[in-house]
Amino acid sequence: MRRLLIEEPVTRAGPLARHLALFSVVATGIALLLVRDPRTDTDAALVALMAGLAVALAAIAAAVFAFVRVWREGARGLGAALAGLILALLVLGYPAYRGLRGLRLPALSDVTTDVDNPPAFSRSRAAFAARNGRYPPDPGAALRERQRGAYPQIAPLTLDIGADEAFELARKAALKRHWQIVEAIRPGGRTGNGRIEAVARGLVLNLPDDVTVRIRPRADGARIDVRSASRLGGRDFGGNADRIRTYLDDVANLALAVK
Repeated sequence: MRRLLIEEPVTRAGPLARHLALFSVVATGIALLLVRDPRTDTDAALVALMAGLAVALAAIAAAVFAFVRVWREGARGLGAALAGLILALLVLGYPAYRGLRGLRLPALSDVTTDVDNPPAFSRSRAAFAARNGRYPPDPGAALRERQRGAYPQIAPLTLDIGADEAFELARKAALKRHWQIVEAIRPGGRTGNGRIEAVARGLVLNLPDDVTVRIRPRADGARIDVRSASRLGGRDFGGNADRIRTYLDDVANLALAVK
């Protein structure tokens, strides 16, 4: 008596999802290393990074297709599809978090503690060289008003200490955050204000942003204003506001420590 062998259906989408996810992990990791290296072409490295994230999205699509076949036809390949889905979600987790956070914030790339009179960036030769010949343009009154509504807590820091001492604390806080200080001018001179010009880099992508700190003497102490501007894109996903907030917290903590 001849026995009939019935083969179980197998979905190719499951292994495809796993392979795509593995490729996205490798491609995104290499691209991330390239983006973080200041010697590489940043634009090309970012394109490679976006391509790796796109492959992760394709892996999720393949995994979903595999789940449908497993559910409807009882096809094999569920384990491979699950592996692909998990790896792809790990790749996309942080970018998705940043993207969702950014959607709740206005499209800003330049944030300051003084909306009415923001600190100006230095026009010295050294500052221009550090910014690759770029001078951050003022975003205009409309975007400054958006900042006022989105970040009411971004405000100047006032200290009941002398301007020279406030300058030293501001400089130490910049060094603590591993900023590249391009220019440091003590309070006094023609304007009376002190200034710290620096280049700050993001924690994940290590992309450069431009920061200027203004130290203004007051009758009762000193006032510190900060302006942080992104070099790439028209939306910073809250990064500049976070940078200003944490920096001024560091300055305030240093001021408390010396009292």
